[in-house]
Amino acid sequence: MTRASQPSLMVLADGMGGDGAGELASGGVIHAARELWDERSWRDQPGARFLETLCKAVHDEIRRRSACVAAEPHSTVVAMLLREGQAYWSHVGDSRLYHFLGRRCLSVTRDHSLARLKLDRGEIREADLAHDPDQHVLLRGLGGSEPPEFEHGYAVVRPGDGFALCTDGIWETLSREELAGLVRAADLFDALHDGLVLGAERGGGTADNLGLILARSERPTSWLGRLVGRLPFTWLHFLESRQPNHDDFCWTLQMPNPTRPAGRLADGIGRRGLPCRHLPMWLGSTS
Repeated sequence: MTRASQPSLMVLADGMGGDGAGELASGGVIHAARELWDERSWRDQPGARFLETLCKAVHDEIRRRSACVAAEPHSTVVAMLLREGQAYWSHVGDSRLYHFLGRRCLSVTRDHSLARLKLDRGEIREADLAHDPDQHVLLRGLGGSEPPEFEHGYAVVRPGDGFALCTDGIWETLSREELAGLVRAADLFDALHDGLVLGAERGGGTADNLGLILARSERPTSWLGRLVGRLPFTWLHFLESRQPNHDDFCWTLQMPNPTRPAGRLADGIGRRGLPCRHLPMWLGSTS
């Protein structure tokens, strides 16, 4: 958990493909995002343009890595840039971004899946979307032969705004109301723990990848903060991985400038014996 008033980038990727191709793809997303962030090109580009550049860069990186595996690697991505009191986001695939004000959901990204297309055509109900057999059939993704199409979003950040970036393993098992409650919880560390445990338990033995980033704006507490109107952000994210050649699963919490021991989360979930797979995500900040 950290507070950041400086520009920050949050990236989550869910890889697809057998024989390690999915892990290679999602790792490529994070590698390319980190390199682009370190170049600091975001300083000279509008937020939406930077994210467009990022999405193209990660697509090219996956294509470059495809020569290393027999299967064709693909990945989803959802990324958000926080800068100067504004939030910009882009996504491809079915990893989502939820935007909340308090407990009210203001917007959610649109999945690029066959199930979502069926919903748009009126063939299924929204309540059935998460369990439709075509939910995991993606119409867009990174790493294919054709350049991907990205969708963008934007919002002016206000006190009380919150965001949840997550994979399908989370939003298929947790409702919008539950995600809103996590974002507004007094302790984001506990909220993240509770959300991941709930997603894994509800997913059972067929649980999909669970990836979650929580972020919310905080009201300035100092007179100077109120004067200049800067909104510090508190954000916390979770990275899950499985150790090779082991029967047990390792859950790892990554936090810039951590104020809580990672073992607290790992122990809490590990006792339940809940399975998970490798899922990269990354947060960058200038602070």
